[in-house]
Amino acid sequence: MLAAVATAEGVYLVDLEAEEVVDFEAGGSVAAAELELSLPRVVSAAAAGSTVVAVVERRPPLVVSHDAGMTWHEAGGGLPPGRAVAISPEHPDVVVYAARNRLYLSRDGGRFWQALTPELPLIEGVEVRAV
Repeated sequence: MLAAVATAEGVYLVDLEAEEVVDFEAGGSVAAAELELSLPRVVSAAAAGSTVVAVVERRPPLVVSHDAGMTWHEAGGGLPPGRAVAISPEHPDVVVYAARNRLYLSRDGGRFWQALTPELPLIEGVEVRAV
């Protein structure tokens, strides 16, 4: 699985298993999710099936719903402020969270997070792509 990470320079492709940048697309872009959520202070949001994850301007920086937004719970305690989030369409438990210059990966729907090794330029957006 790859994370496509949009920056002002272009899109970096990060292998989520190897934790390394594998390609760069100058001038590339990622699909921006357009979700209408009735939550305050939403920075970014993503959905796959009934799983919805939103980055919010508060601590902790994430709220997660596993029932299409009917109920929410906080997630991401200890994560820095966020800029974007993406969910794997094939595996909704795989969530990629983008802070200013670093990606964080959850394989369990947002309960536990792992900082990935690559440090990137200022992140503007992220999406998960199948290999």
